Amino acid sequence: MTEIGPVEYMIVSFAGSDRFTGDVAPALADLVESNTIRIIDVAFVTKDADGEVEAFELSELHSDIRDALDSMGIAGSGLLNEDDLMDAAAAIEPNSSAALLVWENIWATKLATALRGAGGEVVLTGRIPHDTVTAAREYVLAAAANPQEADNVPS
Repeated sequence: MTEIGPVEYMIVSFAGSDRFTGDVAPALADLVESNTIRIIDVAFVTKDADGEVEAFELSELHSDIRDALDSMGIAGSGLLNEDDLMDAAAAIEPNSSAALLVWENIWATKLATALRGAGGEVVLTGRIPHDTVTAAREYVLAAAANPQEADNVPS
């Protein structure tokens, strides 16, 4: 059996019910083409102003988006099911839409294989929000530029 890297998923919401443009596809394509990730599944939901939910297939997307996803070999594996789509819809605000994405981190396959081979087991994983990282980075840069003021900042 071929080893597989860590698999992650993400639900990204967009204000407005028709926000699936082709803007994200080139960034995904770069990651796929560089063998950083492999897209396993993708799905989309919308929720109108009255809270009515609609899930749709790749074939129902605008042709530009569909063509971009097709060029990456994304056909939808069926891994995401109706329950996943309804959970995503429940998590978004009315008059918005969401993309559900499942991917394999190809870049981490060797590490994951080595960890499993050594008897390692993931006990916790997480993600630090972008705003938190940005604020911490700005603080470190400011402290480096002016160390006296950094000592006066409460922790």
